[in-house]
Amino acid sequence: MMNRALLVVDVQNDFYPGGALAVPNADEINNKINALMDSGRYETIVGTQDWHPKNHKSFASTHNMKPFTEFETAGLGPVLWPDHCVQKTVGAEFHPAIKTAKFNLILRKGYNYKIDSYSAFQENDGTNLGLDSYLKGLGIEKVCIVGLALDVCVKATAEDAVTNGFDTTVVLSGTKAIEQDEEKLQSILDEMKDKGINFKE
Repeated sequence: MMNRALLVVDVQNDFYPGGALAVPNADEINNKINALMDSGRYETIVGTQDWHPKNHKSFASTHNMKPFTEFETAGLGPVLWPDHCVQKTVGAEFHPAIKTAKFNLILRKGYNYKIDSYSAFQENDGTNLGLDSYLKGLGIEKVCIVGLALDVCVKATAEDAVTNGFDTTVVLSGTKAIEQDEEKLQSILDEMKDKGINFKE
């Protein structure tokens, strides 16, 4: 059997209902994620954590602009975000329902104030975060990905997993998207599939 890893992306308070950058119905994924972590099928479980300093360049407030304003520059974009997952705040903490004691590694990203980091493998400017080497050092060949949000950080992580040579599956019942338009979301999923990403419920 191939060695497997479970990547649990950004299951943090700010991405849940009531948070600064809430993903609709995010609470619905918690039981699935915990069940996967309890299954014993994974050689390692990695939890990723957005970990932004105050005044991060991806925040709309830093530019005196409104959240979700289009903004594209090296390492940032395509929009500016509400302040979220600021270091040492409750919003940056993992959701209390997630069994974080199961994490073998916590990988923090987005802590360079000039650059955003959607993927768990690299920052948006291409800076390597070391996850590829960690997984390959353990003999991992296959990764399953869950967490938030499907159309941003989960997507970027899955695409980079494929690029780094991993057999990559996104567990749809363990993730939710910001995008709520069904046609637009299907287009995003089709794009991911075309890049070699597998899906399962």
